[in-house]
Amino acid sequence: MTPFTAEVTAARVAQEAWANRTVHDRLRHVRNLRALLVERMADIGAAIHADIGRPAIEIAGSEVLPTTAALKFLEKHAARILASRRVSWRPVWLVGCRDAVHYRAWGVVGVIGTWNYPLYLNLGQIVPALVAGNAVLWKPSENTPRTAEVVHQLFRDAGFPPDLLQTLPATREAGPQLAEADVDHIVFTGSDVVGRKLAARLGERLIPSTLELSGCDAMFVFADADIEMVAKGIWFGLTINRGQTCVAVRRIFVQRAKYDSLIAALKPLFERAEPLGLVMASQVTHAERLIQDAVKRGATVLAKQPTPNPSLQGGEQEPSRAADAPGLSASGSPSLQGGGWGGGLPSLAPTLLLNTPADAAICREACFAPVAAVIPFDTLEDALSLAKQSPFGLSASVFSADVAAAEVFAARIPSGSVVINDLLAPTAHPGTPFGGRGASGWGVTQGPEGLLAMTSPQVVTVHKGTTRQHLDDAVKPDPATGELLNGLIRLTHARGFLARLGGLWQMIKGARKKRR
Repeated sequence: MTPFTAEVTAARVAQEAWANRTVHDRLRHVRNLRALLVERMADIGAAIHADIGRPAIEIAGSEVLPTTAALKFLEKHAARILASRRVSWRPVWLVGCRDAVHYRAWGVVGVIGTWNYPLYLNLGQIVPALVAGNAVLWKPSENTPRTAEVVHQLFRDAGFPPDLLQTLPATREAGPQLAEADVDHIVFTGSDVVGRKLAARLGERLIPSTLELSGCDAMFVFADADIEMVAKGIWFGLTINRGQTCVAVRRIFVQRAKYDSLIAALKPLFERAEPLGLVMASQVTHAERLIQDAVKRGATVLAKQPTPNPSLQGGEQEPSRAADAPGLSASGSPSLQGGGWGGGLPSLAPTLLLNTPADAAICREACFAPVAAVIPFDTLEDALSLAKQSPFGLSASVFSADVAAAEVFAARIPSGSVVINDLLAPTAHPGTPFGGRGASGWGVTQGPEGLLAMTSPQVVTVHKGTTRQHLDDAVKPDPATGELLNGLIRLTHARGFLARLGGLWQMIKGARKKRR
């Protein structure tokens, strides 16, 4: 039996009525939703903190602030973006035709949500789908059930029809089930491993998709960069949301002339950093493996050193996984000392892997923990060559005093976005598309392109008049038509005036033959 049959059936009924409403009418609910986000910031913050432990300042700055901006962008620009487009130019052989491109809703869109930014990333996909005229079946992450309840109620109170957005169970099983449902498009945010499996299955069913997958983002530090700014940027890009960000910094390519000064600027930040609580123990296990692999390949670790256990004779350090994988919590246990959010959290100290080979696992695999590799380079060509060894292409950053040179370099980086002299935060601009290349997935959300991705273009052509030469020739072939066509091709596309003039003469001869 096809999963979620009743939900899809109800969604299709609601979607048909919703698509017949004007975009301006749909946006009334978006304005209500934006106002509710402001009014219920405390409830939203409490739910996100209870689910994944994000602090209030991060919730305000990286959840509510960009979400409200994204909604306002839609309110101001969606009607224009979705408006039908008249095609003014046409080739001469289509004289008499009038063409328009209309952006039709897919129908029912399935959104398989993520947990690391449970408000911003989920609403950033749900709302454009609704504004474009779709119904949505949303599968929230099993890690954020409280936030899902708050978000569901926000949409209800904003006035969206009940069956238009339906919240599915926040379970692991519901995601694969949604991929088997009778939906028209799937939006998925998650790991590249799961994304590949999902893409294979959707490909078999010919269901189009938008896949926002993992990142292994590169930072390029030129010799003329402001090292103090770079050091702050690395710390921010590695520790925001405790490293649980797809566009977090993972690979730091530093021109050799500035390598030592950058490490000196970073050293005090990392040596005093406390372990950060992560959502799942598997994140710590995976980070451990990446750290161990880099060390085996010659990298050295910059992180807060484990605290010796005084109960051991001679002050020896307690033997633990922390000894094998520097950067783990001092006890070797995944728990944060002192109880922290939720108690018994898996944790990891922010960790830099210095002089890491570019073929190390940390440079080729996605990671969802505060771990990054630092890689020196001599020339920009070397940096690009090293960076291209990674299959991911989500975002990147370049730090240089020469902005023009950085822009030229950015054009050569195979990633969905490049930020110069900053990182991460500008990728949330609501007017720009967001998406990756390679193992980071395909398709985009956000911006005009993300809104149009929630539609399927339909061309409607009206042919005026009664003459249809191609229909006449299909019934009664005329050799003169071939001469007319060949002459037309030469007249409109041949190289040089005389060749085009010859095409005109050939058309005249063909027309004379037709009149006989």
